[in-house]
Amino acid sequence: MKICIYGAGAIGGWIGARLAAIGEPVSVVARGATLAALQSQGLQLQQEGQLLRVPVQASDNPAALGVQDLVVLAVKAPALAEVARSIAPLLGPQTLVLTAMNGVPWWFFQGFGGAYQGTPLRAVDPTGAIAAALPAAQLIGCVVHAGTSVSAPGLVQHHFGNKLILGEPAGGRSARLQQLAELLARAGFDAPVSECIQKDVWFKLWGNMTVNPVSAITGATTDLIMADPLVCGFTSRVMLEAKEIGLRIGIPIDQQPEDRHAITRKLGAFKTSMLQDVEAGKSVELDALVSAVQELGRLTGVDTPFLDALLGLARLHARVQGLYPAA
Repeated sequence: MKICIYGAGAIGGWIGARLAAIGEPVSVVARGATLAALQSQGLQLQQEGQLLRVPVQASDNPAALGVQDLVVLAVKAPALAEVARSIAPLLGPQTLVLTAMNGVPWWFFQGFGGAYQGTPLRAVDPTGAIAAALPAAQLIGCVVHAGTSVSAPGLVQHHFGNKLILGEPAGGRSARLQQLAELLARAGFDAPVSECIQKDVWFKLWGNMTVNPVSAITGATTDLIMADPLVCGFTSRVMLEAKEIGLRIGIPIDQQPEDRHAITRKLGAFKTSMLQDVEAGKSVELDALVSAVQELGRLTGVDTPFLDALLGLARLHARVQGLYPAA
């Protein structure tokens, strides 16, 4: 397969390096220092005490890479508008687009069924441009359960986890989904297929929609957040609001916040992706992780005072830092 990684950051670089290591032809859309590093040194992955270096074709111009069989979309949500404007040269009628991203995706209700089938989410796709550029029929959802970081341009550090949950937005086990899962398994990933990928998206979001923005505001690692009873209690109240939203859209969660906190505590002194972005001076993913949940609350009639407070504080903090658009 011709595979293009669009967004060679922590997750995209990890996936791309593993695919290239099994001999798949991998190209990368990158720019700046990352592009220079990929062209001179290849894509590098530090894992299990070893450094993997693989050659890739890298360009800042998607047209130079041509139509692909698979595009792994691993950018942060604030970059999606730019992706929508430039991704067309990579896409043919049979190209699959794997969305390995955090938060609520723009395609969340595409194929979901029920009362909210097809409902657009303005928090993540305000003009509809993303949905227009990335046809729902060509998408495969992906929920990443792994910890990675960028040590230097083109150099990714893998910390823990190895799971990529895959699913068709409309559900079911299509032949193309099975083939993609087999490809990723050959590259060493744990790649289970989900009958309803939206449930996996929501369950992951239920945990990181709180610790991510709290860490961004405070600069605290997850262990400190969990250790403070007032802060941890606040995150629990936000999670209970989100749990009610999930119930009303048809995705019940059979856990309590404390069950999820127990998992988070096992991470130790972990820096969330949003905290890493703040420290690197990058735009934060507030809309995909928090604003979209608020929108779903309005849609389902759930009152969200604690979620609103979290969003307001995180948004103001990010605006002061120049990491979120002004009102």
